Amino acid sequence: MFEQLGLIGCGLMGGSFALAMKQAGLVKQVVGYSKSPTTTAKARQLGVIDVEAPSALLAVSGADIVLLAVPVAATEDSFKAIRHLLTPQTLLMDVGSTKGDVVAAAQRVLREHLGGFVPAHPIAGKEVAGVEHADPRLYVDRQVILTPTEHTDPAQTDRAEAVWRALGAQVLRMTPQAHDSTYAAVSHLPHLLAFAYMNGLAAQPEGAKFLAMAGPGFRDFTRIAASDPSVWRDILLTNREEVLAQSRHFRAALEALEQSLTDQRADVLVPLIEQANKQRGAWRLPASKDSD
Repeated sequence: MFEQLGLIGCGLMGGSFALAMKQAGLVKQVVGYSKSPTTTAKARQLGVIDVEAPSALLAVSGADIVLLAVPVAATEDSFKAIRHLLTPQTLLMDVGSTKGDVVAAAQRVLREHLGGFVPAHPIAGKEVAGVEHADPRLYVDRQVILTPTEHTDPAQTDRAEAVWRALGAQVLRMTPQAHDSTYAAVSHLPHLLAFAYMNGLAAQPEGAKFLAMAGPGFRDFTRIAASDPSVWRDILLTNREEVLAQSRHFRAALEALEQSLTDQRADVLVPLIEQANKQRGAWRLPASKDSD
């Protein structure tokens, strides 16, 4: 049981965490802060938080667990805003989709408080944002990736894992570097490709007519192009090196397919399609990863 959760960012992810903590009986009080006072007020009205804090620092005052649920680009400023009231016992986590930049920011700012910081990435979400969509079951049967650093107190990592498991999540531990390379391959590049594909289609004179004829396959393939632009701006820029490395692998694979078409080589094209078919057929979506 925690006495107080200091919630920095009262949107979908942070709000769902607060509701889940309350529902599980893991926290007595939630003090929340968002950059937008309207969001903070709405969070209190909905019962997501109990107290509105006028600043991030005051949201942390007296908290024994703190969650940063802010855009990745705002992480360093958030660390700066709260570090003076962190204690050696405070468990501090984030929910960012990239980890290398978050860890680097923590090392620059948190200093003696690094031991209490356990970087986290819940593989969960919705296609809608905002505290009004907060759901105490958002993390049930989802994976949460913890990426403790060499500075993280192992006891704090164990506490963080216990919290997420109590909320119904499945927990994995990875290094920040392994996390970023993995999710560049299976999440970040697919989003980049979806954005590019939709832009390429829309730029054509007949693009609107093509869209009018699209069916379920198009819907499934392009769903993630509807993702929040500000969120994906931060993710793609902060993990750009890993995303660009994955893009080079994709380009090589696409060029091989294109060359088989140019050369009209069915004997080359078919094995390439069969290889993709076999790889996709052998893959199974874990029950904990049914959300981007």
